[in-house]
Amino acid sequence: MTQHSIDNPQFYLTSPQSCPYLDDKQERKIFTYLVGKDADHLNNLLSAGGFRRSQTIAYRPACEDCKACRSVRILLPFFNFSRNQKKILNKNRDIIRVIKPAVATSEQYDLFNRYLCYRHRDGGMVSMTMGDYKAMIEETHIDTIIIEYRLRDADSGITGTSRGKLVGVALTDRLDDANSMVYSFFDPVLDRRSLGTFIILDHVRDGIASGLSHLYLGYWIEGSAKMSYKTRFKPLEILSGGGWTRLD
Repeated sequence: MTQHSIDNPQFYLTSPQSCPYLDDKQERKIFTYLVGKDADHLNNLLSAGGFRRSQTIAYRPACEDCKACRSVRILLPFFNFSRNQKKILNKNRDIIRVIKPAVATSEQYDLFNRYLCYRHRDGGMVSMTMGDYKAMIEETHIDTIIIEYRLRDADSGITGTSRGKLVGVALTDRLDDANSMVYSFFDPVLDRRSLGTFIILDHVRDGIASGLSHLYLGYWIEGSAKMSYKTRFKPLEILSGGGWTRLD
């Protein structure tokens, strides 16, 4: 495996391609590899600089004429759950979280496939095979976990685990003082549970209990319907040329 020095990482620039969020725009990304013994530390530094992780690659938008994609993170010590968010947590109180190593299963993939076909059938990920999914989950050199969300069953209170129905999954990176949500998906037919919101709120709740400073949510584009949900988690910090500032 190629080793990359944390003091002098090598960065690369992708060629232009169609933007998946804004019509008539071209996107480019700058990226580097997260491999070797310093991968965790480098991922911490790059996350604070607005990078995201995909398998063994850390990337950030580097578009020539557009700065619409902005990295956002929740400021956990000052987070207050709204009345509606408390209702969502209460509505899903029969769901138990199970933390596992980053290992893909066929059960996860079946849920992942149903989620994509229902929610993102026009997206590029819908054609992913089990092998592709396994690579997305397992190809990592950093501290990464899978959180499975299952309906509580009769065994849950005895063993502290659950074998109930799988209704959600989150791939999460654990940083020094924060967590970063890499990707999450859920049962698309359980609309009334607001599972997408619940999974984020569960990360918020766990991060607060663990004394973490932030929860990274990825990129936000003002005016993009696909990303508008992220502004419901306040206080939210946004990265700009002057550093991280609170988004009002």
